Amino acid sequence: MQIQLAPEFQGSAVGAEAEAILSRCVHCGFCTATCPTYQLLGDELDGPRGRIYLIKQVLEGVEPTRSTQLHLDRCLTCRNCESTCPSGVQYGALLEIGRGIVEAKVERPRQERAVRWLLKEGLTSPAFKPAMKLGQWLRPLLPDSLKDKVPTATSARALDWPTRSHDRKVGLLIGCVQPSMAPNINSATARVLDAAGIQTLVAEGAGCCGAIRSHLNDHAGGLADMRRNIDAWWPLVEGLTEAGKIEALVMNASGCGLMVKDYGHALRADPDYATKAAKISAITRDLSELLPDLLPLLKPLLNGAQQKLAYHPPCTLQHGQQLRGGVEAGLRELGFDVQLASCDSHLCCGSAGTYSVLQPELSKQLRDQKLQALAPLHAQAIVSGNIGCIQHLQSGTATPVQHWVEALDQALV
Repeated sequence: MQIQLAPEFQGSAVGAEAEAILSRCVHCGFCTATCPTYQLLGDELDGPRGRIYLIKQVLEGVEPTRSTQLHLDRCLTCRNCESTCPSGVQYGALLEIGRGIVEAKVERPRQERAVRWLLKEGLTSPAFKPAMKLGQWLRPLLPDSLKDKVPTATSARALDWPTRSHDRKVGLLIGCVQPSMAPNINSATARVLDAAGIQTLVAEGAGCCGAIRSHLNDHAGGLADMRRNIDAWWPLVEGLTEAGKIEALVMNASGCGLMVKDYGHALRADPDYATKAAKISAITRDLSELLPDLLPLLKPLLNGAQQKLAYHPPCTLQHGQQLRGGVEAGLRELGFDVQLASCDSHLCCGSAGTYSVLQPELSKQLRDQKLQALAPLHAQAIVSGNIGCIQHLQSGTATPVQHWVEALDQALV
């Protein structure tokens, strides 16, 4: 695809990156076939190819409108189109560029600005935990729109963190919303790793991975989150603490994992953090990437057949990180009956970070489609690998939805 950059973008890093991405697009339209919003709305401008054209126009000097903004907003950033694209177009990076430019040129309505500010400041705030506890206490009285976002009270096992020390050590990002919404995911991760002889360390001071602010167009805030986390993790990476040196940074939320693996790119121009960010990205692993190494250690600790599970692979894992098949293969090796939906297992469930709040109608349609596809499996539980997917799916079904590591942890008890 040819592009004539407007003068304001010529010679800029943003312009050069966008031009390089656009040059790979051959207009084939394969991406529209796997785009969830295009399938729902049937509008070319609500598919990747149409959004690429909108961004191209803006980069060429066409003034963006509120309509431009809405079409870009409706993208889930699931990156399914990247898995489909035969030319390797980095659509996600281009979308971030386009959204940032449009955000600076098109003023949002006051209510939208307020909601987006509350999301990026509230979800990453220390006040989120007491607010969630209050929400759980008042849950029966909440309207359905809020009740969907508030999980029921957590299990006491969420407080059961292993205390043994091991020679092998990994760092774990506990996240911003996960400790309040589903704390058992983190403790289950630590218990499973402990059973395999690996100690889990948490760096004090590490917080939100930066995805929430970045995806809400607060790029400066997102970069600040990244730098804070690097500072918090660096003593563990270099072995400068009494706890010892970690061999990897483990992510049990695939959305966070995708973001942290991108630190090296995001901070590549920062002279103080570029080298450290590249190292952090290089040692970051999704929890599922450890499974092959854990299997021989965990297998003797399980007995007989395990649960029948329906697995929903998060978009941030299968499309963003390009990791497919590892969770299913590992759990099957350990005796679980794991099945994927017979159709459209590649499609987004509609959670997509804050998307379920900002685009509730589309989000719920996608959730219900996903649950309908999983229902014929008649599983005892639905498992996934990202807190957003887990909570979103649970809001539409009575079938338990949990992280796959929780199912594995239960089998070890």
